[in-house]
Amino acid sequence: MAAAVPATPLFTIETQGVTVAFKAENLQPMGAFKLRGAWHRMTAIEPGLRAKGVVAFSSGNHAQGVAWAARRLGMPAMIVMPSDAPKAKRDGTLALGAEVVDYDRATESREAIAARLAEARGAVLVPSFDDPWVIEGQGSSGVEAAAQMAVLGLGVPKHVVVPCGGGGLSAGIALALPEARVTVVEPEGWDDMRRSLVAGRIEPVGDSPPPTACDSLQTMRVSPLTFDVLSRRGATGVAVTEAEIRHAQRWAADRLRLVVEPGGAVALAAILAGKVAMEPGMLVLLSGGNVDRAAYASVLAEAV
Repeated sequence: MAAAVPATPLFTIETQGVTVAFKAENLQPMGAFKLRGAWHRMTAIEPGLRAKGVVAFSSGNHAQGVAWAARRLGMPAMIVMPSDAPKAKRDGTLALGAEVVDYDRATESREAIAARLAEARGAVLVPSFDDPWVIEGQGSSGVEAAAQMAVLGLGVPKHVVVPCGGGGLSAGIALALPEARVTVVEPEGWDDMRRSLVAGRIEPVGDSPPPTACDSLQTMRVSPLTFDVLSRRGATGVAVTEAEIRHAQRWAADRLRLVVEPGGAVALAAILAGKVAMEPGMLVLLSGGNVDRAAYASVLAEAV
């Protein structure tokens, strides 16, 4: 992993008398942690099968991770993307050489479309979170952060706060850091993992969920695989508002000098809003930084 996927920096800020560590996955070459899982899964594909390529589905970050890995491995890649995906993410995916197929997220199933395309091409399907290899790859961010915290004299991560869509990153970290408590964070109305953990069974997103700027976290239903990992590890969850997310984006720009997309800022939003108490040994994941320029400019200009 380390030979191909670069390490991302760890930033620390002392706030409210506590030093908090921030893992800047937004600084990956394609702007998000998704590169880790894509690379780990795709390097496990037998060389004889690579010529048929891969098919994936994503609103943008997994798409770019798969496209980046495919280019590096010399494989064709086709990505099923929602027609309303952010232009920056669509353009980034195309620039990396992948083919994009549109779908309507309100009326069509991206999983079904991708499965049909993969079968027709004889390609390997690379899910965005529902895959052991992908989950293991995402967990490398936690292993890496733990080593960085040790070097800085911060000790081992005791509480990790993680953005959650389908749960691949949070499940990977829960496996990689078994002694740490894990809190997943989702936008309000899309907090199906939080509700699932409370209920002890998978609870899908309800009908007509509210609009959210967190395109990367708009997963209608988590997978049994990620839910099982997080449930067994005793993970908990919280939900944050759109206003809290925008505040976190501004805070990251002001205090960390980092561009963080809405979905990548939800864990930070949770601690800034006091929904997760800051404490020593806390690690916060900033999972992505692929922003729409106009939308991001509007967030930064917003009166507070």
